[in-house]
Amino acid sequence: MPKLLQINSTANWGSTGKIAEQIGELAIQHGWQSYIAYGRSCNTSSSELIKIGSKLSQAWHLLISRLFDRHGLGSRYATKQLIKRIKQINPDVIHLHNIHGYYINYELLFDYLNSVTTPVVWTLHDCWSFTGHCAHFVEAGCMKWIDACRNCPARCSYPKALIDCSHNNFRRKQRYFTSLNNRLTLVPVSKWLSEQAMKSYLRNSHIQYIYNGVDTNIFSARNKETIRSKYNIGNSYLCVSVASSWSRAKGLDDLIALRQTLPSNYVIMVVGLSDSVGNELPEGMIAIPRTQSQVELAEIYSAADVVISTSKQETFGLTIAEGMACGTPAIVYNTTALPELITQQTGIVVEQLGNISALANAVKKICSQGKEHFSENCRRHAVENFDKNRCFDRYLQLYSELTK
Repeated sequence: MPKLLQINSTANWGSTGKIAEQIGELAIQHGWQSYIAYGRSCNTSSSELIKIGSKLSQAWHLLISRLFDRHGLGSRYATKQLIKRIKQINPDVIHLHNIHGYYINYELLFDYLNSVTTPVVWTLHDCWSFTGHCAHFVEAGCMKWIDACRNCPARCSYPKALIDCSHNNFRRKQRYFTSLNNRLTLVPVSKWLSEQAMKSYLRNSHIQYIYNGVDTNIFSARNKETIRSKYNIGNSYLCVSVASSWSRAKGLDDLIALRQTLPSNYVIMVVGLSDSVGNELPEGMIAIPRTQSQVELAEIYSAADVVISTSKQETFGLTIAEGMACGTPAIVYNTTALPELITQQTGIVVEQLGNISALANAVKKICSQGKEHFSENCRRHAVENFDKNRCFDRYLQLYSELTK
């Protein structure tokens, strides 16, 4: 029985954790033995879970990252223990996801990967693998990573640091992440992210993008009255926007401005907000805390007339794919990977970031045409392009090719 080991910051928790879980489930169905090594949060898993480090080691890693801009260079003992466990398992494929998040030492990990002949797959969920600091560069408007990072304009964004070591980090990452030669396959989660990786020092790696998958059995049209009754939506038009965590780059300010522009019979529901922020929203906006229940999310998407992403930087746009799987059209800005997900039959792409008037007109246009005008095309598009079995089966095909 072949063995798959995935490494991620979380296990069956959050977007990347659920993706790793679903890949593991599919691998098990195809006769693989599946392991997931994780650093932080987890839920019950079909795979055998391996905890990396402790809260204390993560706190120390956070401290040296914050003080000295040494993200990914702590957790030495935790990583050595992980390597011992990997040697015991002796996997046929090692699949990396997010190896940032204050839980693993990438130098030690890649030194080990260089010492064995095991094929390595690395799913790129963001841009951290080819920058000297940030996980996303678009909001900062910085393209220094194409040549060599320095004087980082995103030093105060995740992973926050008091000093700037972006140039040293860039050179260190370049040395390690290009060291596996032909044994490393990079899998960006969108065509856009693939194009960015091809501009970076990773350009000589084998690169093929695979979209993130959605469970189209869970994310399907459900009774819209469940949510509309619970939150007293009535006959108002409901716009929904979802994020695992809200920041300036996610565009909460744009949603607030949109609410002030739209007529009173439009309600904007924002999922993933803390109570402290949610209590400050204007009338006509509803805040819902982050939920790990995919069924509840599917009910929210199904109740909506339109799903909106005002994010300025997305390497995929999972919430848009989930909403379309529930038959709900989408509105996005023309930035990063988001336009890839939309067709003329499934939503609208607003050309200019921050153009609230154009955003409001797009919302009114979809609502005036009616959700039912888009629903069948949305569902078909999601099933054909984002169904988890279709997407993640490509990983199984890749594993098979690499192990041969």
